[in-house]
Amino acid sequence: MRNQISIIDSDKTLICLRNAASFISHLARDKNARFMFVNTNLLFDEIVEQMTKKMGIYSPRDNIMWRMGGFLTNSHSPKKFRSRNKKVCFGPIQPPDCVVVLDTERKSSVILEADRLQVPIVALVDSNMPWEIYKKIAYPVPANDSVQFVYLFCNIITKTFLLEKKKLKALKGHIRKEERDLSTKESSKEIQESVQSKNMSNISSRNGEVLVVPYQNLAPASNDIAEIKNLLDKIVVVKFNDSLGTALGFNGPKSLIGIRDGLTSLDLIVNQIQSLNLTYGCHIPLVLMNTIRTHDDSLKALEKYSTSNVDILPLSQGQNTQKKSSSGQSSTDELYPSDHAAAFLSLMKSSGTLDVLLSQGKEYVHVVSSDNVAAAVVDPRIMSHLSQNNIEYCMEVTPTTSYLSKSKMVNQQQGMFELTEIARTLPKDSAEKFKFIDTRSLWVNLKAIRRLVDTNALKIENLSISKEMEGDQMVLQETAAGSTIQLFDKAIGIDVPQSRVVQLNATSDLLLLQSDLYSTSEGILVRNTAQANPANPCIELGPEFEKVSDFQRRFKSIPSIVGLDSLKVAGDVWFGAGVILKGRVSIVAKPGVKLEIPDGAVLENKDINDPSDI
Repeated sequence: MRNQISIIDSDKTLICLRNAASFISHLARDKNARFMFVNTNLLFDEIVEQMTKKMGIYSPRDNIMWRMGGFLTNSHSPKKFRSRNKKVCFGPIQPPDCVVVLDTERKSSVILEADRLQVPIVALVDSNMPWEIYKKIAYPVPANDSVQFVYLFCNIITKTFLLEKKKLKALKGHIRKEERDLSTKESSKEIQESVQSKNMSNISSRNGEVLVVPYQNLAPASNDIAEIKNLLDKIVVVKFNDSLGTALGFNGPKSLIGIRDGLTSLDLIVNQIQSLNLTYGCHIPLVLMNTIRTHDDSLKALEKYSTSNVDILPLSQGQNTQKKSSSGQSSTDELYPSDHAAAFLSLMKSSGTLDVLLSQGKEYVHVVSSDNVAAAVVDPRIMSHLSQNNIEYCMEVTPTTSYLSKSKMVNQQQGMFELTEIARTLPKDSAEKFKFIDTRSLWVNLKAIRRLVDTNALKIENLSISKEMEGDQMVLQETAAGSTIQLFDKAIGIDVPQSRVVQLNATSDLLLLQSDLYSTSEGILVRNTAQANPANPCIELGPEFEKVSDFQRRFKSIPSIVGLDSLKVAGDVWFGAGVILKGRVSIVAKPGVKLEIPDGAVLENKDINDPSDI
């Protein structure tokens, strides 16, 4: 109360509105659910009528019944009522599953009757609602009952109801199609029951939705070393090594480009697994999925680990990437990213690798992207959550910049998101469309893969990907995230911190990795805590820095960028040793002008176009 005026907290109204919509959504999944809408305010009649018509539960005579007292508790007497206006109407045969009240001030008797029959109530409540009435409402939505808000409230109910009915209809059609397909096959009764059970339980992923759980919501890992060892012993890491460094002017696999401290991304993952094996006494093997063009060079680089405690199994998966160019012609410099999950499942189906891993007691495989050089690849905290909740498939995602700026609480909230809201690679011209980016880091249960193989459900044509004609070679549609998620019963996404997503796609990424913004410890990239901004600086280097060799020549030493917000460099620019960059810095050399940043220069919020600006 302020100056004898009631103030309603709109944030809490929004929370209550979401809870009410969630309850109605849950009820709407039952095709036999009964809804009753109660309104006596003439201003709202048209809104309620349009809502009930769209929902398909409208009856002209209902308007009479809603206006009479004893509409629920009197239904046990003869099924007709006499109102003051001498009108007769038949009452409901069964009580409703939910009563929605739009004007609670005038219909307190309705609430008392619904409470007596233990019927859940969704109602708009104003500040003058008596406490004795208010506490009987299961889902109160505090708000002024203006026409505008009632319209919003009814619109949300209508859309929620229709969306659930659409999902049920789509699911019903899909199940019928699956049943027809099964009837044409000569399969055992056990296999048929298994597949049908899977289809019924996998409603969310069938409808293109996945539950995204924030990393912060996961329970902390146990401090018991023996318990952590038991978890890690169930893991096998699969690192895809299918990307070439030709886009960066590097002749060889991208995983062999020096990241920092003389280590490549391949060195980092081997060192990390080696450290875990030594610390906990566990056995985590590394399966390296090479292509024909990366296999030989990678084998030579791995020779130095021949005496390490890491079992490394390099496999050549063949050329499962397809060349492309911006003009649509073939090019050796740019490749479509392969669908790592689909390629891995294909390997599990067509080789004996699955049986070998299961015989070794392995339960989960962690599939790591070739481009992600991030730290903490194997996280006991994630593994513990998957094991305790029997999760079969988990994709690591991270919020897009636009979505994170709109929702500051995104890292603390969990909920259902459509797969179309998760981008495999984020297109520059449609960043607003997507809420998350798929980091292409996956966790898959090996026993679930075995079930899919045994029931013949693991088929390449079931995946929402493009295919080549020969074998199991596949090319991912660039905007389709989680193409294999539809095959698994319990699938989730985990909103991981940015520290687990460090890509190497350009020399601007190389500048970040080699700067004082990161350091390495036991194969893990550690971010400098002195950088206040949780997001990495935005760095744009011109074509003069495009190749790794040119990048290395133009930097006498990598500048200090802790405290840097953005950097733009273009033209003939050369950096001396010990340069410090802070804030927003733009260095653009004019045509024919050579800019040399002297040793020890400190540039903060500077725009430099010629030597006099330095």
